[in-house]
Amino acid sequence: MLLIRHGETTWAAQGRHTGRTDIELTAAGQEQSRRLGPVIERLLAGRGEPVVFTSPLARARHTAELAMPGIEAEQTDLLLEVDYGQYEGLTSEEIGTRHPGWSVFTEGCPGGESVAAVAARCDSFIAKAERMAP
Repeated sequence: MLLIRHGETTWAAQGRHTGRTDIELTAAGQEQSRRLGPVIERLLAGRGEPVVFTSPLARARHTAELAMPGIEAEQTDLLLEVDYGQYEGLTSEEIGTRHPGWSVFTEGCPGGESVAAVAARCDSFIAKAERMAP
């Protein structure tokens, strides 16, 4: 199983937490995605046709399309990014002034997803992938 993060977006380049806001790839993010294609081909050589999943967000779908042209990716909400709630679009520094010591990995997001909710989505996706494994 290969896990691939989407290419660069404007917010990612600025260090902003991007969860559910549907931001497109930058030109650099599109190029990163295209350059990923040959790497994926080498890693999957001789393994048959891959099954590809993507978040329904544009940045993830576009990354999959550019990295693996001709392969249709199945969209699933299980792969959505964390819902950052009140912290959506903020930098870690901005969040730190509101909530010193905050970590998405231990505290979740006010008005967004809890750590348990994110873990449950991940577990559901892993179970789906295991059911599809040969």
